[in-house]
Amino acid sequence: MDKKITPQLLKGFRDFLPEEKRKRDYILKKIIEVFELFGFEPLETPTLEYASLLMGKYGKEADKLVYSFKDRGDREVALRYDQTVPSARVLSQYQNILSKYFRRYQIQNVFRADKPQKGRFREFTQCDIDIFGTTSPISDSEIIAATFFAFKNVGYPKIKILINDRQILFETLKSFTNSKINIFSIIQSIDKIDKDRPEKVQKELVDKGIESKEKARNAIDSLVNTKISSTLQKIIDFSVMLGVPKEVIEFKPVLARGLDYYTGMIFEVSLPGYNVGSCGGGGRYDKLIGQLSGNEIPAVGIAFGFDRMVEAAEYFGIISNKNQSNQVLVTIFNKDLLGNSLNIAGELRKNKITTEVYPAEDRIDKQLKYANKKNIRYVIIIGPEEVGKGIVVLKDMKTGEQAKLTIEDVIKLLSND
Repeated sequence: MDKKITPQLLKGFRDFLPEEKRKRDYILKKIIEVFELFGFEPLETPTLEYASLLMGKYGKEADKLVYSFKDRGDREVALRYDQTVPSARVLSQYQNILSKYFRRYQIQNVFRADKPQKGRFREFTQCDIDIFGTTSPISDSEIIAATFFAFKNVGYPKIKILINDRQILFETLKSFTNSKINIFSIIQSIDKIDKDRPEKVQKELVDKGIESKEKARNAIDSLVNTKISSTLQKIIDFSVMLGVPKEVIEFKPVLARGLDYYTGMIFEVSLPGYNVGSCGGGGRYDKLIGQLSGNEIPAVGIAFGFDRMVEAAEYFGIISNKNQSNQVLVTIFNKDLLGNSLNIAGELRKNKITTEVYPAEDRIDKQLKYANKKNIRYVIIIGPEEVGKGIVVLKDMKTGEQAKLTIEDVIKLLSND
């Protein structure tokens, strides 16, 4: 006899029941509206890639979080860690098919062997937008503007875009490197400065190889006092011209973005009042596609932290907890009138009215309770009297009011609701 299995989730993974899934779908819809408005095209890539494609692209610390294993064909494969590297493969593989300045959006799940905590999971959804094939600051500004308006379209009360330039980091921190610690390792530590106390970051830098605590502090201080670059100022100016309010964008010289592949402008999105962390981050990565194919294709983009966006939307009360899953429930009076109920459901659906048919011959009061539990706004009741008169009873579960109407009147009413 087979051993009974206890149903449970793997740690860091989640199910989304209908109410939660509808919230997520609502936010996705709002985001995609803006992506399409900005001319981005949809793209999907496989869940599995060759491990060699992913490893070595994110930095040593991030590489440890990639789920990799051998498949049944003894191939080294890995689960998608982000959508940037797979998209770089697509650019290399299909460069003769895709448009010169290809701009894409991609919304899929990614996987990271991270420690689960509030707002951080091992499987989560990313929304990416990227523009390929140009180094123009116009494209950097387009990414920033599309990001701002996507967040605005969801309805967050305040949005902050923190921005920096990796070239500022490279130039400022170069003098602090030595044989033990390179520029990327310093940047990965600096990237933690918002999460940890400066003293902890200083200690990490010393542990990695910077000669003294004083020199580590000087590295941080030299960044804090850095002035904005002309390139970055131009990107900000263009973003403002595209409609992003000037006060939304803030130059933050200690912003580092831990991934090694960034080469220029970097930025993150925060939502003031929601202090779990960044809700999106990205920047320019002009060398990555060249590393994959030998063909230099510059690129700029961002990955939205979609799960955090959903949590933030709930935190700010943007999404109602009373999402109505169906607009109408058609009840079953008895088995003799089943055909009448099914015909009515068919007519409503023909007219694009969301309709559910109660799937059993229960008492009407039980069917009404079912509608209440599912937050279904309207219930249609059709008994022998209604059939004889060619009408139905339409009950508004929100107000308790009910009316006797023809099906044509019901369609007219609910189509305008």
